[in-house]
Amino acid sequence: MPLTDPSDDQLPPQEPVVAAQGAGEDSAATLDGDPGRPGSAEGTVPPEPEPVLPEPVRQRIVALTAAVLPGLPLDEVPVPLRRVAKFAPNRRARLGAPMIAAQLTADPLFRQRVTARVITDAGDLGAAVVEGTAPAAADPVEVAALAYLARPRGWRELIEASGAAVRAEADSAVVAELVREAEQRATRAEHDRAVARVEAEKLRDELARVREELGQLREEARQLTRTLRDTQARERRATELLATERGRTARATADTEAELRRARARLAEAEAAAGVARASAKEARSVDDARLWLLLETIGQAAVGLRRELALDPVERLPADFVADAFADNPAGAAGPAARARDTDDPARLDQLLALPRAHLVVDGYNVTKRGFGEMSLEQQRKRLIAGLGGIAAQTGDEVTVVFDGAERMHGLPPAPRGVRVLFSRKGETADELIRRLVRAEPAGRPVVVVSSDREVADGVRRHGAYPLGADSLLRRLSRS
Repeated sequence: MPLTDPSDDQLPPQEPVVAAQGAGEDSAATLDGDPGRPGSAEGTVPPEPEPVLPEPVRQRIVALTAAVLPGLPLDEVPVPLRRVAKFAPNRRARLGAPMIAAQLTADPLFRQRVTARVITDAGDLGAAVVEGTAPAAADPVEVAALAYLARPRGWRELIEASGAAVRAEADSAVVAELVREAEQRATRAEHDRAVARVEAEKLRDELARVREELGQLREEARQLTRTLRDTQARERRATELLATERGRTARATADTEAELRRARARLAEAEAAAGVARASAKEARSVDDARLWLLLETIGQAAVGLRRELALDPVERLPADFVADAFADNPAGAAGPAARARDTDDPARLDQLLALPRAHLVVDGYNVTKRGFGEMSLEQQRKRLIAGLGGIAAQTGDEVTVVFDGAERMHGLPPAPRGVRVLFSRKGETADELIRRLVRAEPAGRPVVVVSSDREVADGVRRHGAYPLGADSLLRRLSRS
């Protein structure tokens, strides 16, 4: 079987040396033949089987052969072992052991060559083994290995004695190991018993302490239980009292809140009444002050005007003459409806009234615009009228107010000129009612001129001392501007 490279770690398994029986022959052990033995030739004795070698002896034989193998001439080394001889020493005996054992068994000549070198290297011990004796102090394994290789007379007994010695030594080692282990176990057991005794003492002390603490804890638990029951009873009583007090407090709070709400309602009503009274008083006082101021201003300016007007030359005719002339011209003593209509639509009459001191011009807006330029949109009508009234206010310096129907202020209305007030009637109120309120608000004696062609408006403002004029008077006045 071929071997692997010396660098390989393993070799193919070979037959162990102890298994090869009958493969080798002892060159010096030939006996006369025994015709009655099976397998024997006439006049010859079959070789005896190889002895069973102890494992240490077998390993020593392989080691000795591997040690001398590189020293043999190449032609003396069997072909299967030539590559093994090139292995490193530590690998040679380990990897080539099966092949070495097989060659030692199968090749007596190779064994003799190895034996010669091994005996030489062994020295005195090798010489003693060759003579068939073994020193008492010699290693039985070494003696058995040398005896197997040299095979002197009685070599089997040496191997058996070595095996017995090895087995006895092994048995002694096993016994010693067992004794040592038993002693160690005994020592450990004694130590464990001592530790157990100490631990038991500690546990007994700990158990006694735990029992004492348990008794204390039980007593404390009983006391805490009694305290807890007392506390729970007190808590239940306190909870009941608290619930009762909460109910009383809730009822008292509800009564107090109800009384407080009533008081707040009365206070709000009183404050509202007081506010209304204050507002009314303030408004009345403001109106009275305004009326008084306007009256005084009117009287003062009227007095100045009268002084200026009275500075005339003596007249040739007395007032009675004018009354007589008027009576002659109109025996009925009164002007007709046509004359009164012409008087209310005369722009000169409007100029005369506006010339009065502190005169206030009040215009019925849509009544004038629809009569004068009704073809325009309402927005354009308002813009044109307000622009014309601005010119009148600038010329006369009088107060001018224009009133339009409308629930709210119209969008798109330009800013009112200086001296012109633009008012819109509120929801549920007409412009006529707003005009009458404006007239009533003025003090008695102030000249108020109302421009409207509505007879109800004219009659209503006339009763309050205002001067009603038709819409045509204002339209003609504006057309001249």
